[in-house]
Amino acid sequence: MEKIIYGLWRDAGVDRAGFNARLRDVVAPELAALAHAVRLNLQDETVASSRSPRIVSTSPQIEAVIQVWVDSAREGTRKPLDAAIRKVAPRFAAWLVAEATEIPNTAHPPRPGARTEGFAQVVFLGRPPRLTWPAWRELWQDGHTRIAIETQANFEYVQNLVIRSLTYGAPDYAAIVEECFPPEAMFDEAVYFDAQGAPERLKANQAAMDESCARFIDFDRTDCIPTSQFEFKPLPLARTR
Repeated sequence: MEKIIYGLWRDAGVDRAGFNARLRDVVAPELAALAHAVRLNLQDETVASSRSPRIVSTSPQIEAVIQVWVDSAREGTRKPLDAAIRKVAPRFAAWLVAEATEIPNTAHPPRPGARTEGFAQVVFLGRPPRLTWPAWRELWQDGHTRIAIETQANFEYVQNLVIRSLTYGAPDYAAIVEECFPPEAMFDEAVYFDAQGAPERLKANQAAMDESCARFIDFDRTDCIPTSQFEFKPLPLARTR
């Protein structure tokens, strides 16, 4: 089985609410008939006013994310998926990824078709040219993972290592990360950094994250967006271990 992540851009003449509705009501059912599992990440009214980190290096920025699990991601077998997405988003990019679930969502398990508790932060990471690929991967997965878990209130943490881009002109990301946080973390740094009522812990957690990120992230090669997560068609037995 292979996993594909699609990044979608909204046409300037289409309002965001209509764009999201078509993804949920039209695209997701079509993809569900073609894939083993489908997840949508949408920037909707729930996250529109979020004060959680937002980083923009790709302009215009990706508006929505679709994650699908299929038997094969090769171009010939992927055509029906691309066609379904193109009906709503004429511009999109796709990447083949290797998924690692560092924190499975057992705290607020997704319900098919419903919005998941809290919000999902999706981060697109470019590899800094100062680092070789092996050095970058080691700093991220072998070094940063523990710090991200220990200093944040994330209740789901999924790392997607990009194997290759599947569409022409796709941004050159090296990884795509999804982390779920409590709803209060959209507006309160102390909740985001798992330090409610503990200003010294907040300061220490922020410093630890900043120091770790600086080792392997160039923020002018990074995009970070808050989203609402919809597990439209769950992968059987996924994220329950």
